[in-house]
Amino acid sequence: MEAFEHETVNVNGIDLHVVQHGPKDGEVMLFLHGFPEFWYGWHKQIDYFAAEGYRVWAPDQRGYNLSDKPEAVENYEMTHLVDDVVGLIKASGKSKVILVGHDWGGIVAWRVAREYPELIEKMIILNAPHSGALKKQIARHPGQLLKSSYILFFQLQGIPEQFLLSSDGENAAGALQMTSTPGAFSGQDLEAYRKAWAQPNAMRSMLNWYRANAKSMASSNLPKRVKVPTLILWGAKDQFLGKEMAVNSLDFCDDGRGILLGEATHWLHHEEPEQINTLIGEFVDGHMDR
Repeated sequence: MEAFEHETVNVNGIDLHVVQHGPKDGEVMLFLHGFPEFWYGWHKQIDYFAAEGYRVWAPDQRGYNLSDKPEAVENYEMTHLVDDVVGLIKASGKSKVILVGHDWGGIVAWRVAREYPELIEKMIILNAPHSGALKKQIARHPGQLLKSSYILFFQLQGIPEQFLLSSDGENAAGALQMTSTPGAFSGQDLEAYRKAWAQPNAMRSMLNWYRANAKSMASSNLPKRVKVPTLILWGAKDQFLGKEMAVNSLDFCDDGRGILLGEATHWLHHEEPEQINTLIGEFVDGHMDR
């Protein structure tokens, strides 16, 4: 990771810290992390795709790690998150990018694809549902509400921050370990996360994503159809999101395909990086069989 470039990109009125790697004239792959990660969550993908000739961009999304952290909860509403990504795409100097998103990063990617399909060449989603699929899942499978009950806890002010950051982030680190396969997160990984979580006001800002969007996460007045060619990769043992949502999300895609990884969890890009990288590469290169 010593070769990674660390840049500050001003978009949408804020500064975002962006890690970049790979040939500057390469096609841009933009990786969007989720909660509670930051750019580092993609470190097993950044090197791989840079070596394949892509120009990789992996930002700390607003509120995370070294990026700006606006104070008000409303500054984390989905419209701002989408505008950040649109700004990054335009700042890349490319007319289109390959967009990859996991967890919250995937939710934002879905919205960007629905609003700005002209900016995306192809999209890869990792364990993040289309809002229409989430709405359908909640209606048909009330147990999903229990799986997502942590979101209600995150609505409290101050208490979740204290809980997750106590004992040098031990509770947050433990949550990653308990919901992933053994060894998915190394000691070095967890130390990097603890350092990012300890940035001033970072945890509060990270949780503000939930506080700003919880009520509207499964609803939107935007067109539901996704015209961008889309690949959905889903860890079947995700403790937070039912695998049915992977199939249901494909129903909203004009050109979509999905692959279920039977032994992976929500953290599939950490657990099975070689397979994830291969699948993404085959899809991007157009070599993936339907």
